[in-house]
Amino acid sequence: MTTMSRTQSKGNENSILKVRALTVIGMLSAISMVLMMFKIPLGFAPNFYTIDLSEVPVLIGAFTLGPLAGVIIELIKNLLNLAINGTMTAGIGEIANFLIGCALVIPSALIYKRRQTKKSAIVGLVVGTIALIVIGCVLNAYVLLPVYGKAFNMPMEALVGMGTALNPAIDSLTSFVLLAVAPFNLIKGVLVSIITILLYKRLSPIIKGHK
Repeated sequence: MTTMSRTQSKGNENSILKVRALTVIGMLSAISMVLMMFKIPLGFAPNFYTIDLSEVPVLIGAFTLGPLAGVIIELIKNLLNLAINGTMTAGIGEIANFLIGCALVIPSALIYKRRQTKKSAIVGLVVGTIALIVIGCVLNAYVLLPVYGKAFNMPMEALVGMGTALNPAIDSLTSFVLLAVAPFNLIKGVLVSIITILLYKRLSPIIKGHK
């Protein structure tokens, strides 16, 4: 095989890989958007906090194709959801879902990318869940809840009061974040992580096109 032939062959192979990656990103984005529609309410947080499993396809994509692919899937998922289902939160819920989803996906995928073993995946998901909790709490306290309150003309006291109705120990923004937001993100991170670990190794060869 000549040098030109080898170059053409390598170029064709790279083109096939790019097409496969784009196809996988589109497929996982669509699956993630569908999963986003099935929401699980929790009794200790107001009803605008619901758990869904849409981060599972995002994590699988990020582990297979890298952190950037995970971010793209996360973004497309939320854009598809906005386009198809609209929004009941003036887009705030979708922005929150994207930012907090990235908090879980990016560190998880970065750690797994360095050493692609089950142990590394577990460590990555643990770190990602911790990041999800911390960043989720900070974003809710200083960005998302204040913006949500302004968008719907609700004072912060009213939002805190929704938490108080479920848990009398919630009497301030700080206690709202610690007793509602933090455990919510903990449960979401653990649940999504367990399902990802169970599914990834089975789905990875199919996504990569290996037999």
